[in-house]
This record gives sequence, C-alpha cells and structure tokens, in this order.
Amino acid sequence: MRLNDDLPRSTHPFRDSAIIYACLAVVIVVVATITGGGFAKALAIAAAFFVGATAWSWWRVRRRPQEEPGE
Repeated sequence: MRLNDDLPRSTHPFRDSAIIYACLAVVIVVVATITGGGFAKALAIAAAFFVGATAWSWWRVRRRPQEEPGE
C-alpha cells in the first residue's frame, strides 16, 4: 500500500531515482568544496554514494512487481 494512492506512479522510477541521486552527489561535491574539503575525496565519496544508491533503487524497482501482485 502506498502512502498516497491519489498520485500516479512514475512510469520511469529508476530514471527518476538516478536523477535525484545524481543531484545529491553534486550537492556532496559542492558542499565539500565550499567547506574546504578535498575535491578529489568528495568526488570519490559522491561517486560511491551514486553507485550505491542507484544499485539499491534498481534492486527495489526490480522487486516491486513481486511485492505488489494486485497491480
């Protein structure tokens, strides 16, 4: 069951998640650079975050049809 059944479900949930995670990865790099952190280290952390988050989203999107047999 979804929290809000009035909203239509996205037709591209993985793409939408990847875009959001890419934006968050950019925020990680920008904040780290502004606060004096190393750019290369922030870039590596942001890349690891992006890969991990998109992998988790891919796994959840692939499992979704199995969890919701009524749709």
